[in-house]
Amino acid sequence: MAQEMSLTSIEELMDRAWPAPHREDAGGWVMRAAGGVTQRANSVWPREQASDHESAVRAATQWYRSRRLPLILQVFDDERSAGLNAVLDAQRFTRQSETLIMVRRGGILPATRLGDLSTDVEISEEASEEWLRLWWSVDGRGGDAELEIARSILSSCPSVHALVRDDDGAPAAVGRLALVDGKGGIYCMATKAGHRRSGFGQRVLDALLTAGSHRAVSEFWLLVMASNTGARALYEGAGFAEHGRYLYRQARPQRALSGC
Repeated sequence: MAQEMSLTSIEELMDRAWPAPHREDAGGWVMRAAGGVTQRANSVWPREQASDHESAVRAATQWYRSRRLPLILQVFDDERSAGLNAVLDAQRFTRQSETLIMVRRGGILPATRLGDLSTDVEISEEASEEWLRLWWSVDGRGGDAELEIARSILSSCPSVHALVRDDDGAPAAVGRLALVDGKGGIYCMATKAGHRRSGFGQRVLDALLTAGSHRAVSEFWLLVMASNTGARALYEGAGFAEHGRYLYRQARPQRALSGC
């Protein structure tokens, strides 16, 4: 893949495509908080290497403690993270949610896939209530208050939303394409329980890729759990390839010394 996006540029795109409503840049570490809605929006992005990782971790701990949130760091799997990981290992931070970053060049889908592309996929620039409710039922954690926070995150940058219905007219699958600086990020791919492995996800993905191509998107990226083999196969079939990985490191809860 010629002239593919660098990992650092993808980090920037990811931050802009899913921005936390509360954030602070502290010495090259970006603190992000969104009332606990999604790990990504409630984690530290170590955008630059800290001169003193232990001091940076202490400062981050205080920042999140003041917001009644656990300290979580989004740590990318490359040589830049070696020193930070050593400190987090020593402090027994957990390792969670290993995630693959996959990328694909822009351009129209192969004819074999275009021939299967349904014209009944609904495309809109704003997330409808049906779109939100289906996605939240699959990926959401919390009630209406948390959903409103998620809604504000989703509307933070220009986006394309896709929705496909089942034979009864009920929403079956959704997805979002975030548009940032001529690049496109695939997010919120969700298929309703009982409709999986029926081609709905592929129809949504193909519609988003086509919409991005019509908007001159030069490259696409997406994030998928390393353990989700089904989704990885779907994305590889659409031309995506692994470009990097990250995981979340979370501080273990501290026990009180007594019950008093």
